[in-house]
Amino acid sequence: MKRCLLLLPFLAACSNTPQITNYLTPYRIDVRQGNFVTQEMVAQLKPGLTRDQVRFILGSPLVADMFHADRWDYVYRFRPGRGEVQQRTMTVFFQDNKLTRVAGDVVAEEASTGQAPRPTTQVVEIPAPASAAADAQEKK
Repeated sequence: MKRCLLLLPFLAACSNTPQITNYLTPYRIDVRQGNFVTQEMVAQLKPGLTRDQVRFILGSPLVADMFHADRWDYVYRFRPGRGEVQQRTMTVFFQDNKLTRVAGDVVAEEASTGQAPRPTTQVVEIPAPASAAADAQEKK
C-alpha cells in the first residue's frame, strides 16, 4: 500500500507529457500500377510498326478492348505515400494491324532527382515517313 502511494506522484507527472502519437505517423508505401511508359519508349514508335513490335517497345497493354480492337490503352497510376495521386494515359491506334497514331500524356520525367514523373497532357501524333508522303503525291 505504501509503495502505491510512493508511485502516485510519478504517475501523475506522466499524465502531463505530450502524447507520442502526435509526433509519429505510420509509414505509407508508394503504389505504382499499370504500364510505365517513358518518353524514350514513345520516341521509338514509328508509323507502320506491327502490333508485335509495339508490344516489344511498350509492353503488353493494360487495356485491350474487344469492342475497339484497333486501339490499345496504356494506363499508369502513381500514388505516393504522401502527396498527390498522378495518372497518365496513352492510347495507341492501329489500322490493318499497323501503327497509325499515338495519343495521350507526354512524360516530363525528372531523372536527375529520382522523383515521380510529372505528366503534361498533350496529344502526340506520329508523322508519316517522308517516303509515304512522296508516294501519295505521285499517285495523285
